[in-house]
Amino acid sequence: MLKLRLSRGGTKKRPVYKVVVADSRFARDGRFIEKVGFFNPLLPKEKKERIGLEAERIKYWLGQGAQPTTRVARILGENELMPMPANGNNPQKAIPKKDRKKEGSEEAPKAEAKKEEAPKAEAKKEENK
Repeated sequence: MLKLRLSRGGTKKRPVYKVVVADSRFARDGRFIEKVGFFNPLLPKEKKERIGLEAERIKYWLGQGAQPTTRVARILGENELMPMPANGNNPQKAIPKKDRKKEGSEEAPKAEAKKEEAPKAEAKKEENK
């Protein structure tokens, strides 16, 4: 499957990305079919040099069935090359990871409590007989 995705370049802690068309089986920074743009996340959003895209080639590859990744879809949506994707909904993201685990572990004691209640209910039935 063809993907429009970001390929990382630059140095340590100074990323610069190429927007490339690549087979989804290839490595992130590995072989690609064509470079169709660039993205520099370190520049402010209002700078023109932050994103450069070859609109005609991107439209061609989208027509050929290439699927953009989530980040590339947002970049293309901001530049009006395709409709803006819907925002994802991850309500757990706002909760610190250590607190997320606590919520999961609270459910485990509830399940254990239900298991303990079941034998008590059976004992009451036997007493009524």
